Amino acid sequence: MKFLHLSDLHFGKSLYGVSLIDNKDQAYWKDRFLEKVEELQPDAIVIAGDIYDRSAPSGEAVVLLDSLLTRLEQLQIPVMMISGNHDSGQRLAFAGDILAKQNVYIAGSVDKELCHVTLQEKDGSGEVTFWLMPYLFPAIVAQKLEDDSIGDYEMAVRRLLEQQEIDFSKRNVLVAHQNITADGREAERGGSESMVGGVGQIDYRVFDGFDYVALGHIHSSYHVGRREVRYAGSPLCYHFNETRQPQKGPLLVELGKKNTQVRVKPQIIEPLHPMREIKGTFEGIRETVEGGRERGEYLRIVVTDRRITPEISDFLRELFRKRDSVVMELVSEYREFGNSDGVSGSSGRVEKSIEEFFAELYRERKDGVAPTEKDAELFRFVAELVQKADSADTGETALEKDADELLAYILRQEGGK
Repeated sequence: MKFLHLSDLHFGKSLYGVSLIDNKDQAYWKDRFLEKVEELQPDAIVIAGDIYDRSAPSGEAVVLLDSLLTRLEQLQIPVMMISGNHDSGQRLAFAGDILAKQNVYIAGSVDKELCHVTLQEKDGSGEVTFWLMPYLFPAIVAQKLEDDSIGDYEMAVRRLLEQQEIDFSKRNVLVAHQNITADGREAERGGSESMVGGVGQIDYRVFDGFDYVALGHIHSSYHVGRREVRYAGSPLCYHFNETRQPQKGPLLVELGKKNTQVRVKPQIIEPLHPMREIKGTFEGIRETVEGGRERGEYLRIVVTDRRITPEISDFLRELFRKRDSVVMELVSEYREFGNSDGVSGSSGRVEKSIEEFFAELYRERKDGVAPTEKDAELFRFVAELVQKADSADTGETALEKDADELLAYILRQEGGK
């Protein structure tokens, strides 16, 4: 039996103010995924949580999911789907009983008995039961099981699974959306996940006995502890950190006979707009772009030899716009004093000047519009006040003096003096 394992669709997500629905990224991915489904003809589709990017999804996000499920139903392929921490379980499972009659099974909220679906054998190796465990909190499980001794995530999952009547002599697949670790060690995450990083750790051994565990929540694709406990990762890059990961795509999982090796093969789906970071001197970046052929990208630009002025911002954004690309983040590593070689610190973080922080905030609030030279002058004046405060007494009197100076400066600007 073979099925496709995917997770963390985050339908309705925006990056740096760019809607991935309005810009066709998620619809494009959905169409390419359905082409893969028609090519591979899997026996089931497993979606391990974070279907939407927010608990109250937009109408466009709901329509996108509807079109995906409608086509899968037309292809007569069963769908197993759970809610993630970004989803509202009640909203996601709306009309669940009706959808189940069309082979679309949705587990939105945790209950004492997990939703489970048994698919009859098609390969001569016995039936397969899919156990759907939506994202859970220990307090909810304790309430459902009437067990006040449940105090952490691992105990909650262990006790919940103990309540299920699972025949481990047959093939079983668990679908879950949690923070799964091996001996307390976490793998590097993508950068856009929430509610992880030591929160809700569950050791992979809790799932011993399952032939495969289809995980969601972490945007990287990797196995935890044993090869059969596996994160699918997100279908698209949702953070520039995620560009360091291998190419993304759903996992084709093939189950053989009980106690035989499970085969897992990624199915790469190229994005409509690849994400990339370009780092270098201003002239080096310009020459790279003018000599390259890349088009239609989402970009993070790091300039190492100068500050980002409004003029430089406008020039670079227009340069990439001519290539149908979008500059989502534009930062500088340049330091006039001290670390002037443009090399980031030992932590690997890119530090920004105070003026750059103000300029970035301005663009975020103004839908990408760069600040005027008049605004830039104000940013520089405030930066000077902050730098002066860093090297002097920052008591209440000094702060009042800075506020008076700032107010006087703004009034002079407003008066045109």
